[in-house]
Amino acid sequence: MRLMALLALICLPHLAWAADIENPLEPSPIWDDLKLSIIGTEAEPPIDPLALLLDAPKRADNPALVPVRITQPAGAPAVTALSLVVDGNPAPVAAEFTFGAAMTPLDFEVRVRVNTYSNLRAIATLADGSKVMAGRYVKASGGCAAPAGKSMDEVRATMGEMRFRQSEEDGRHIGTLMIRHPNFSGLQRDQVSLLTIPAEFIQTLAVRQDGTELFTMNAGISISEDPVFRFAYTPDKGPITVHAEDTEGKVWDQSF
Repeated sequence: MRLMALLALICLPHLAWAADIENPLEPSPIWDDLKLSIIGTEAEPPIDPLALLLDAPKRADNPALVPVRITQPAGAPAVTALSLVVDGNPAPVAAEFTFGAAMTPLDFEVRVRVNTYSNLRAIATLADGSKVMAGRYVKASGGCAAPAGKSMDEVRATMGEMRFRQSEEDGRHIGTLMIRHPNFSGLQRDQVSLLTIPAEFIQTLAVRQDGTELFTMNAGISISEDPVFRFAYTPDKGPITVHAEDTEGKVWDQSF
Protein backbone atom coordinates (compact mmCIF):
# COMPACT_ATOMS: atom_id res chain seq x y z
CA MET A 1 0.00 0.00 0.00
CA ARG A 2 2.82 2.38 0.87
CA LEU A 3 4.53 1.62 -2.43
CA MET A 4 1.33 2.32 -4.37
CA ALA A 5 0.82 5.61 -2.54
CA LEU A 6 4.41 6.60 -3.27
CA LEU A 7 4.01 5.77 -6.95
CA ALA A 8 0.81 7.83 -7.07
CA LEU A 9 2.60 10.84 -5.62
CA ILE A 10 5.43 10.44 -8.11
CA CYS A 11 3.02 10.19 -11.03
CA LEU A 12 0.84 13.18 -10.13
CA PRO A 13 3.12 15.86 -11.67
CA HIS A 14 3.41 13.78 -14.82
CA LEU A 15 -0.36 13.36 -15.03
CA ALA A 16 -0.87 17.10 -14.60
CA TRP A 17 1.74 17.77 -17.28
CA ALA A 18 0.07 15.30 -19.67
CA ALA A 19 -3.34 16.91 -19.09
CA ASP A 20 -1.82 20.32 -19.76
CA ILE A 21 -0.66 19.28 -23.24
CA GLU A 22 -3.77 17.30 -24.19
CA ASN A 23 -4.58 19.74 -26.99
CA PRO A 24 -1.53 21.98 -27.51
CA LEU A 25 -1.10 24.31 -30.46
CA GLU A 26 -0.38 22.53 -33.74
CA PRO A 27 1.71 23.71 -36.71
CA SER A 28 -0.42 26.15 -38.72
CA PRO A 29 0.41 27.47 -42.20
CA ILE A 30 -2.51 29.88 -41.77
CA TRP A 31 -0.86 31.37 -38.67
CA ASP A 32 2.47 31.59 -40.50
CA ASP A 33 0.74 33.78 -43.11
CA LEU A 34 -1.19 35.83 -40.55
CA LYS A 35 1.54 36.40 -38.00
CA LEU A 36 3.10 39.52 -39.51
CA SER A 37 -0.21 41.34 -40.00
CA ILE A 38 -1.49 40.48 -36.50
CA ILE A 39 1.57 41.00 -34.32
CA GLY A 40 3.80 43.07 -36.61
CA THR A 41 6.70 40.61 -36.74
CA GLU A 42 7.60 37.24 -38.19
CA ALA A 43 9.16 36.24 -34.87
CA GLU A 44 7.10 33.68 -32.99
CA PRO A 45 6.12 34.92 -29.49
CA PRO A 46 7.42 32.51 -26.86
CA ILE A 47 5.06 30.15 -25.05
CA ASP A 48 5.65 30.70 -21.34
CA PRO A 49 3.21 29.11 -18.85
CA LEU A 50 4.78 31.20 -16.09
CA ALA A 51 3.44 34.32 -17.83
CA LEU A 52 0.25 33.25 -19.66
CA LEU A 53 -2.08 30.26 -19.88
CA LEU A 54 -5.06 29.53 -22.11
CA ASP A 55 -7.62 26.81 -21.58
CA ALA A 56 -10.17 25.67 -24.15
CA PRO A 57 -11.85 22.29 -24.73
CA LYS A 58 -10.19 19.69 -26.94
CA ARG A 59 -13.56 19.05 -28.60
CA ALA A 60 -16.24 21.70 -28.30
CA ASP A 61 -19.80 20.75 -27.34
CA ASN A 62 -21.14 23.72 -29.30
CA PRO A 63 -18.90 25.34 -31.98
CA ALA A 64 -20.80 28.63 -31.61
CA LEU A 65 -20.17 28.81 -27.84
CA VAL A 66 -16.60 27.69 -27.20
CA PRO A 67 -15.38 28.79 -23.75
CA VAL A 68 -11.89 30.30 -23.59
CA ARG A 69 -10.22 31.10 -20.29
CA ILE A 70 -6.99 33.11 -20.17
CA THR A 71 -5.13 33.17 -16.85
CA GLN A 72 -1.83 34.06 -15.25
CA PRO A 73 -0.13 32.53 -12.22
CA ALA A 74 0.48 34.76 -9.23
CA GLY A 75 3.49 37.04 -9.70
CA ALA A 76 3.31 37.01 -13.50
CA PRO A 77 4.02 40.33 -15.28
CA ALA A 78 0.95 42.41 -16.08
CA VAL A 79 -0.79 41.95 -19.43
CA THR A 80 -1.62 45.33 -20.95
CA ALA A 81 -3.05 44.13 -24.28
CA LEU A 82 -4.08 40.84 -25.86
CA SER A 83 -5.17 39.55 -29.27
CA LEU A 84 -7.45 36.51 -29.32
CA VAL A 85 -7.04 34.61 -32.61
CA VAL A 86 -8.89 31.65 -34.14
CA ASP A 87 -6.58 30.64 -36.99
CA GLY A 88 -9.20 28.96 -39.19
CA ASN A 89 -12.05 31.46 -38.86
CA PRO A 90 -13.04 33.69 -41.81
CA ALA A 91 -11.94 36.69 -39.71
CA PRO A 92 -9.20 35.15 -37.53
CA VAL A 93 -8.85 37.99 -34.99
CA ALA A 94 -11.78 37.37 -32.68
CA ALA A 95 -11.03 40.40 -30.52
CA GLU A 96 -8.33 42.73 -29.27
CA PHE A 97 -8.35 43.62 -25.58
CA THR A 98 -6.62 46.09 -23.30
CA PHE A 99 -6.51 45.59 -19.54
CA GLY A 100 -6.19 47.93 -16.57
CA ALA A 101 -4.02 47.36 -13.51
CA ALA A 102 -6.90 45.97 -11.44
CA MET A 103 -7.08 42.95 -13.78
CA THR A 104 -3.58 41.72 -12.82
CA PRO A 105 -3.00 38.80 -12.59
CA LEU A 106 -5.29 38.09 -15.51
CA ASP A 107 -8.22 35.69 -15.12
CA PHE A 108 -10.54 36.34 -18.03
CA GLU A 109 -13.10 34.19 -19.82
CA VAL A 110 -15.11 34.70 -23.00
CA ARG A 111 -16.97 32.49 -25.51
CA VAL A 112 -16.11 32.39 -29.21
CA ARG A 113 -17.24 30.82 -32.47
CA VAL A 114 -14.93 28.27 -34.08
CA ASN A 115 -15.59 27.55 -37.74
CA THR A 116 -13.21 24.65 -38.38
CA TYR A 117 -10.69 22.51 -36.50
CA SER A 118 -8.25 25.20 -35.53
CA ASN A 119 -5.67 26.60 -33.18
CA LEU A 120 -7.09 29.13 -30.77
CA ARG A 121 -4.38 31.42 -29.42
CA ALA A 122 -3.84 34.48 -27.24
CA ILE A 123 -0.93 36.82 -27.95
CA ALA A 124 -0.34 39.07 -24.96
CA THR A 125 1.69 42.25 -24.66
CA LEU A 126 3.32 42.50 -21.25
CA ALA A 127 4.07 45.67 -19.27
CA ASP A 128 7.67 45.76 -20.56
CA GLY A 129 6.47 45.61 -24.19
CA SER A 130 7.46 42.00 -24.80
CA LYS A 131 4.99 39.46 -26.18
CA VAL A 132 4.05 35.99 -25.03
CA MET A 133 1.64 33.43 -26.47
CA ALA A 134 -0.60 30.63 -25.21
CA GLY A 135 -3.10 28.45 -27.03
CA ARG A 136 -4.97 25.23 -27.66
CA TYR A 137 -6.07 23.20 -30.66
CA VAL A 138 -9.87 22.94 -30.70
CA LYS A 139 -11.95 20.44 -32.65
CA ALA A 140 -15.09 22.29 -33.70
CA SER A 141 -16.72 23.24 -36.99
CA GLY A 142 -19.53 25.41 -38.28
CA GLY A 143 -19.59 27.90 -35.42
CA CYS A 144 -19.62 31.04 -37.55
CA ALA A 145 -22.63 29.89 -39.59
CA ALA A 146 -24.59 28.24 -36.76
CA PRO A 147 -28.21 29.48 -36.62
CA ALA A 148 -29.08 32.14 -34.07
CA GLY A 149 -30.61 30.80 -30.89
CA LYS A 150 -33.64 33.12 -30.89
CA SER A 151 -36.25 34.47 -33.29
CA MET A 152 -35.58 37.80 -34.96
CA ASP A 153 -38.44 39.38 -33.01
CA GLU A 154 -36.92 38.28 -29.70
CA VAL A 155 -33.48 39.43 -30.83
CA ARG A 156 -34.72 42.94 -31.53
CA ALA A 157 -36.80 43.13 -28.35
CA THR A 158 -33.94 42.28 -26.00
CA MET A 159 -30.88 43.65 -27.81
CA GLY A 160 -28.60 45.62 -25.50
CA GLU A 161 -29.97 44.28 -22.21
CA MET A 162 -27.19 43.67 -19.68
CA ARG A 163 -26.83 41.69 -16.49
CA PHE A 164 -23.94 41.74 -14.05
CA ARG A 165 -23.26 39.57 -11.05
CA GLN A 166 -20.38 39.61 -8.65
CA SER A 167 -18.76 37.25 -6.18
CA GLU A 168 -15.55 37.15 -4.13
CA GLU A 169 -12.64 34.76 -4.41
CA ASP A 170 -9.22 35.02 -2.71
CA GLY A 171 -9.58 38.73 -2.02
CA ARG A 172 -10.62 39.62 -5.57
CA HIS A 173 -14.00 40.18 -7.12
CA ILE A 174 -15.25 37.92 -9.89
CA GLY A 175 -17.52 39.80 -12.28
CA THR A 176 -19.74 38.14 -14.85
CA LEU A 177 -21.19 40.42 -17.52
CA MET A 178 -23.80 39.22 -20.01
CA ILE A 179 -25.01 41.35 -22.92
CA ARG A 180 -27.99 40.46 -25.09
CA HIS A 181 -26.88 40.76 -28.70
CA PRO A 182 -27.07 38.29 -31.61
CA ASN A 183 -23.57 39.17 -32.83
CA PHE A 184 -24.58 38.13 -36.33
CA SER A 185 -21.51 36.95 -38.22
CA GLY A 186 -22.76 37.62 -41.77
CA LEU A 187 -22.58 33.87 -42.47
CA GLN A 188 -25.87 32.86 -40.85
CA ARG A 189 -29.27 32.39 -42.48
CA ASP A 190 -32.66 33.49 -41.26
CA GLN A 191 -34.44 30.22 -40.45
CA VAL A 192 -37.74 31.55 -41.83
CA SER A 193 -36.72 33.42 -45.02
CA LEU A 194 -33.48 31.44 -45.56
CA LEU A 195 -31.82 34.71 -46.54
CA THR A 196 -28.36 35.55 -45.26
CA ILE A 197 -28.44 37.78 -42.18
CA PRO A 198 -26.09 40.77 -42.56
CA ALA A 199 -23.23 41.02 -40.09
CA GLU A 200 -24.21 42.97 -36.97
CA PHE A 201 -22.15 42.62 -33.81
CA ILE A 202 -20.79 44.42 -30.77
CA GLN A 203 -17.68 46.11 -32.06
CA THR A 204 -16.44 48.02 -29.02
CA LEU A 205 -16.91 47.42 -25.32
CA ALA A 206 -15.48 49.34 -22.36
CA VAL A 207 -15.83 48.14 -18.76
CA ARG A 208 -14.70 50.50 -15.99
CA GLN A 209 -14.61 50.56 -12.21
CA ASP A 210 -15.26 54.03 -10.78
CA GLY A 211 -14.14 55.51 -14.11
CA THR A 212 -10.89 53.51 -14.30
CA GLU A 213 -10.40 50.94 -17.03
CA LEU A 214 -10.90 47.28 -16.25
CA PHE A 215 -10.90 46.14 -19.86
CA THR A 216 -11.80 47.26 -23.36
CA MET A 217 -12.58 45.12 -26.38
CA ASN A 218 -12.53 45.72 -30.12
CA ALA A 219 -14.22 42.68 -31.62
CA GLY A 220 -15.00 40.95 -34.89
CA ILE A 221 -17.51 38.27 -35.90
CA SER A 222 -16.09 35.46 -33.76
CA ILE A 223 -17.39 36.54 -30.34
CA SER A 224 -20.45 34.44 -29.51
CA GLU A 225 -24.11 35.39 -29.53
CA ASP A 226 -25.20 36.98 -26.23
CA PRO A 227 -21.58 37.39 -25.15
CA VAL A 228 -20.57 36.61 -21.59
CA PHE A 229 -17.40 37.95 -19.96
CA ARG A 230 -16.11 36.55 -16.68
CA PHE A 231 -13.21 38.42 -15.11
CA ALA A 232 -11.33 38.78 -11.84
CA TYR A 233 -10.38 42.23 -10.59
CA THR A 234 -9.16 44.03 -7.50
CA PRO A 235 -12.17 45.79 -6.00
CA ASP A 236 -12.41 49.54 -5.54
CA LYS A 237 -15.15 51.96 -4.56
CA GLY A 238 -17.63 53.16 -7.13
CA PRO A 239 -19.84 51.48 -9.73
CA ILE A 240 -18.98 49.16 -12.59
CA THR A 241 -19.92 50.92 -15.82
CA VAL A 242 -20.31 49.34 -19.25
CA HIS A 243 -20.32 51.07 -22.61
CA ALA A 244 -21.08 49.01 -25.74
CA GLU A 245 -21.40 49.95 -29.40
CA ASP A 246 -22.30 47.73 -32.34
CA THR A 247 -21.60 47.90 -36.05
CA GLU A 248 -24.96 49.55 -36.72
CA GLY A 249 -24.13 52.49 -34.46
CA LYS A 250 -26.35 51.38 -31.57
CA VAL A 251 -24.99 52.41 -28.17
CA TRP A 252 -25.78 51.00 -24.72
CA ASP A 253 -24.61 52.26 -21.34
CA GLN A 254 -25.24 50.61 -18.00
CA SER A 255 -24.04 51.11 -14.45
CA PHE A 256 -24.00 48.40 -11.77
